[in-house]
Amino acid sequence: MARTHNSVETRGRLLAAAIDVIRAKGYTATTVDDICATAGLTKGSFFHHFDSKEELGIAAIEQFGTMADALFGGARYQADPDPRARILGYVDLRMAMLQGDIAQYTCLLGTTVQEVYATHPALRAACDRVLSDHAAALARDLAAAKELYAPTAAWTPESVGYFMQCVLQGAFIFAKARQSPTIAAASLGHLRDYLVTLLGQPRQHKRKEPRR
Repeated sequence: MARTHNSVETRGRLLAAAIDVIRAKGYTATTVDDICATAGLTKGSFFHHFDSKEELGIAAIEQFGTMADALFGGARYQADPDPRARILGYVDLRMAMLQGDIAQYTCLLGTTVQEVYATHPALRAACDRVLSDHAAALARDLAAAKELYAPTAAWTPESVGYFMQCVLQGAFIFAKARQSPTIAAASLGHLRDYLVTLLGQPRQHKRKEPRR
């Protein structure tokens, strides 16, 4: 039992190290030695769990997606019954996260796919799958909000979900280019304003007059 626990812990340390190092250095520049050093493990431990850096990269992408699902799925705004508020709450949380080390708030998937889209098809496909799953989760709330606030609008929830991810990934690029979150925060502010124009104002609940 202890050996199984240790094996799970070792794999988890390698995945966490891979996520941190690849976000900071990029996939190509990251070596197995870098990952092992960050995890505090040997190469023997690495190759016990993964046959290659690419296999670990795919597992790290999937782990990153699981972490994102837990973070956003458990966020406070998810308790709001209004899907419009949940969509805006998602953007607000993204804006609040633009603090500290750039590598810690930018996206492993965007960082990886920009490097490997033409050279590592399995990594590219993993990035596409996880990014698209995240966009689909947004599209579910967008569909519910559209039904309430803009039922006759021509836009589709799926297209707006992808648009939100496009703005985020572009914001992360500028955060890296400028070494500052200023442009990223402004871009997400514009995204929020645009979503408000798509969805309109929240419903006003009428107060019941007391019976006389």
